[in-house]
This record gives sequence, C-alpha cells and structure tokens, in this order.
Amino acid sequence: MNRIVGFSGARGTFLLATCLILCLTLSACANSEKSAKDSANATTTVAAPANAIAAAPAAPPVALPHDEAVLAATKLVFTNANLPAEQKFSLVIDPLLDGVTGVQSLATAAMEKRLVALIKADYPQVEVKPFNAANVAAQPLILVGTFTPINLQGKAEGEKDAYRICFSLADLKTAKIIGKARTFSKPEGFDSQPLPFFGDSPVWVNDKVIDGYIKMCQASKVGDAINDAYLAAITVSSAVDEAQRAYHAKKYKDALALYNAILKMPSGDQPRVQVGIYLSNLKLNRREDAMNAFAKLVRTGLDSQRLAVKFNFKPGTAGFAADAGINERWLKEIAKQSAQQTACIEVNGHSSRGNSETLNERISLQRAEFVKQRMGLEVKELKQRLTTQGFGSKKTMVGTGKDDLSDALDRRVEFKPTAC
Repeated sequence: MNRIVGFSGARGTFLLATCLILCLTLSACANSEKSAKDSANATTTVAAPANAIAAAPAAPPVALPHDEAVLAATKLVFTNANLPAEQKFSLVIDPLLDGVTGVQSLATAAMEKRLVALIKADYPQVEVKPFNAANVAAQPLILVGTFTPINLQGKAEGEKDAYRICFSLADLKTAKIIGKARTFSKPEGFDSQPLPFFGDSPVWVNDKVIDGYIKMCQASKVGDAINDAYLAAITVSSAVDEAQRAYHAKKYKDALALYNAILKMPSGDQPRVQVGIYLSNLKLNRREDAMNAFAKLVRTGLDSQRLAVKFNFKPGTAGFAADAGINERWLKEIAKQSAQQTACIEVNGHSSRGNSETLNERISLQRAEFVKQRMGLEVKELKQRLTTQGFGSKKTMVGTGKDDLSDALDRRVEFKPTAC
C-alpha cells in the first residue's frame, strides 16, 4: 500500500516516469491547441478587413415600356393601400404633372386617362369622381402623381434616359398617405408636349402649392401627413383645374371669370392663377389688363427670388425672333419692376442640352447680356445693378435635349435679386 502511494521500487519508478511523460504530453497538447486558437483568432482579426466583401453598388433601376410602367405603378399604389374589397371608396385625382417644373403635358394627361381606366377595371370598390370643390369637401381619397425625366445612373447632369413615375394615394379624412408607388418608364411611347396653358405661360415662378404637391409624391412615405401647403389649398387647386380646363377648351371668358373668382378665395392668390389671368386677357385681346397681370407676376417672381422668363429668341442667336413683339413689353415691365427693387439683379442665361457645352455657354451669356443691355436702356439707373452669367445647359429643368416646346424652360432667362 505504501509502495503504491509512494511509487517505491522499480515498478514505482516506472509508474512515476510514465505519469510524468503523460502529463507533459497533455500539457503540450493543451498549449499547442491554445496557441493554434490564438493564432487563428489573430489571423482572423488581422485578415478580416482585407478579406471583407465590399457592399456592391446598387444596380440602376430598370425602365419598362411606358404602358407597362404605368400599369405597374397603378397596381403597386393600390396594393400598398390594401383597400378592403367589401368597402366602397370615392377617389379624386389632382392632375398629374412634371416632378420638377410642375407642368402638365399630353403625356401626363394620357397617363391619368389610363390610370382611371385601370382603376375602373381592377378596383370596383373605388369610384373615381371629378376633381372639384364639392367632391373634395366630402373628404375622399386623393391621388397625385409626377412624371419626371431622370438619369438612371443617378447623375444630375447626365443624359435623361428614362422617366420616373411616382404615385401617392392619400385619405383626406385622416390627412395621411396610405399608398405609394414608383416605377420607371422608357423615354418612348408618349408625347411630352405641354398642355396649352403651360406651353403659353411666359414665366416660371416658385409656387409653394405645386412644391407641396411634388413633395407629397416624391418626398413622403406611407403614414406621413399630407403636405400642409398642399392640403391648405386643395379646394383652390380643384378650382384652378376647372379654370385650366376652360382655357384648354378655348373658353377664355369663362376661364378669366373663374381665375378672377379664385383670386378672391383664401390661398387663391397663386402664381398659376396670375398666369391664368394674364393668358386669358391676352387671348381676349385685353392687352392692358394682360400686362397688369404680367406686372404682378414679375413682382411675385422677384419677391420669391426667382423669375424665369421664356423669351422667344431666334435659334442660335441672342436677338428676339421677328414675331416676338410681346417680348419687348415683357422686358420693359421686368426692367420697371426690377428698378423698384432695392437689390441688385442677376440676369442668368440658360440653354437646352445639345450642341457643344462651349457653344451653349456662349449663347446663354450673349442672351443674358442682350437682356441686360435692353433693361439698361429702359431704366438707365438700373445699369449699375445688373450682372450677367451664362450657365449653358448646366442647370436644365427638363434636360431631355429635345429643343422644342417641351423643354422651353431650359432656354429661359432668369432674374434673381442679390445683395449689391
């Protein structure tokens, strides 16, 4: 017993040696395993950044043929809204428009007509009603939409190679967005020419109601509140739509009466109403009344820090076209209103895409210089407060490069009050 415990004798010596060897072996294995783990951990820690897989850049969106893109957007916005099939809904559509300029075109009008047909065919629980004050007062669902030329690669100054369709569906009872959709259309299969009111308009001015419409479509998500500026003026917007439809039907007396009535409504004094009064008077050959309305438009634009005018220049030159007599009166009124400003005025020329950018910049600057010179002749004391720039096509609003009525705003001259 004592020999076993004390490892006495030859047998004890053997057993002791065996135990020592075993212990040393186990210890070495343990140390080796720990070292291997530490080495692996160290390797992982050091090598992780080198071996990490970088996030792949998002693939550009896919543009569909136009009809397919409209169909997909319609299905998506109503799928997201998830309207109960057994419940009845009334819906009004505030006319669709361009998501940058606010212009309505033959394309947006055709898209709205297609949208209505799809709703009637696929969503029998939804009744589309005219966009008027009586229907708006009943607080139905309302749909707004934009159709905007874009660059699929996300380049601000790149070629516009597709159009983005955005639909936003809202409930006027809750003043909340309940459905959203965004798809992309190929740039063929539609006519982007502006409707007459927008093609005839001589100016572009910041309009907070139109800005609210666009934000409601492009800068909102399901559950968001309807844009405040848009919501506050929604009854006026329905009246504006009625007046524009009268103008498009060439019922200019009716259009003028409607615009004058809107002007007296709360939130009714808007740039598009002022434009309507100008255009309707012009069509009725009431030149002085038209120019009074134009003067107000100029003041509105200068007060909002941005007045864009679509002068009719001879192609490729800095002079007015032969049939642009009304441009002379516009210029005189702009000079008169600018002289009443305490600020200096930047006169900025712009051009549509196409040609070389060097040529675009030269022509846009020459046109700005031409306008500046003519304003100085009208009001001599204004000369020292005018500066010019030529931006070429760097700041296009449409950017399609079609060089026709659809991108006329790209060939604008802008007047911007600045500190002297």
